[in-house]
Amino acid sequence: MDAPTPLMDQQSPPDTSQDRAPPRADAGGVTRTDKIALAAVISGITGVGMALSLSLPLLSVVLENRGVSPSMIGINTATAGVAAIAVLPFVTQMAERFGTARLIIASFLTMSATLMGFYLITSFTLWFPLRFIFSATATIIFALTEFWINSLAPEKKRGLVVGIYTAFLSVGISIGPLILALVGTDGIAPFAIGSVALLIAAVPVMLVTDRQPVLPGGSHGSIWRFFALAPLALLAALVFGAVESGGAAILPLYGTSLGLTGESAVVLVSAIAAGNVLSQIPIGYLADRMSRRLLLIICGAVGAVGAGLMPFVSDNYPVLLVVLFITGGIVAGLYTVGLVHLGARFKGADLASANAAFVMMYAFGMLIGPVSLGASLDLYPPNGFAYAIAALFAGYVAFACFRTGRTGF
Repeated sequence: MDAPTPLMDQQSPPDTSQDRAPPRADAGGVTRTDKIALAAVISGITGVGMALSLSLPLLSVVLENRGVSPSMIGINTATAGVAAIAVLPFVTQMAERFGTARLIIASFLTMSATLMGFYLITSFTLWFPLRFIFSATATIIFALTEFWINSLAPEKKRGLVVGIYTAFLSVGISIGPLILALVGTDGIAPFAIGSVALLIAAVPVMLVTDRQPVLPGGSHGSIWRFFALAPLALLAALVFGAVESGGAAILPLYGTSLGLTGESAVVLVSAIAAGNVLSQIPIGYLADRMSRRLLLIICGAVGAVGAGLMPFVSDNYPVLLVVLFITGGIVAGLYTVGLVHLGARFKGADLASANAAFVMMYAFGMLIGPVSLGASLDLYPPNGFAYAIAALFAGYVAFACFRTGRTGF
């Protein structure tokens, strides 16, 4: 999610005891301590997913109720992409100076405070700096936790580990809109719940600071060269970033334009996230065992077909939920498989730079997705939203097929 360099386990002080056995590793090469750290980081990111999936539709619905147009809501949401692009070049330096775990924990606390700020501050203009801070700290958390995961994942099970990480993130993402459906979008309750969730999410990271990854200093070259070396993975991050961020922000508005209540509309986001929960571990497993390029093409094709079906099933709420469940679950594989592809192809400093490029492309997607999808809903209501998503996926599949036809699987 220039960007962080590869993370390596921090070495603990030498142990002079002669009767303490070293940590035992299982067949996959993950020690007991590594598994504890993995569990802590994954549980923390689950809380972040819940807070983000709660806040994105919540903020959109609140602004819509205040009379803000979908296009302006999309522009405000796109501030997240600007924040990510702005903060990524400094993540390494900040982590080196303050410590990886401290920076992650501080980001949790800042996100929590900023989310409450959205409730306390009603000026739309001030929501832009608030959104910038909120999104910048989220970017830091994702960038550092993904490198933490990469540093602990055994090579032969990288896809499985990344799939588990993505699945639990999706668990959090699926919970957020359900909370909105239960408590509504009015008053302080949804803001307070998201804020408390972020505080709780910081606790597991606090418990494994002795296993925090460290960032070695030094420059490792430009990240831009990886656009030529791994274009399918990086373009997958761009497309998924655009659809995920734009979809989370604009999908509830699409639902209300179909005549759904605000609570029913935000459940559409949960349907996608629920699909992610069930699909990412199998997709990660497949990414260890089949052509990752072919898997990326399949994920993109499912996205194009699923989005194209939305206008035809939009008048049947249960069927629409099923389409979003299946489509959303499969297309999230673009992110999972893209990360696995980079982890398998690049090592050391090259992997760090490749991951930085991957996150940068996701951030560009966050920048263009909400604006383009919001504008599509404005220009061609209500189905312009679905057709715009279908076009994004179709464009990716066309490029991937062309690229694969030249280079092979």
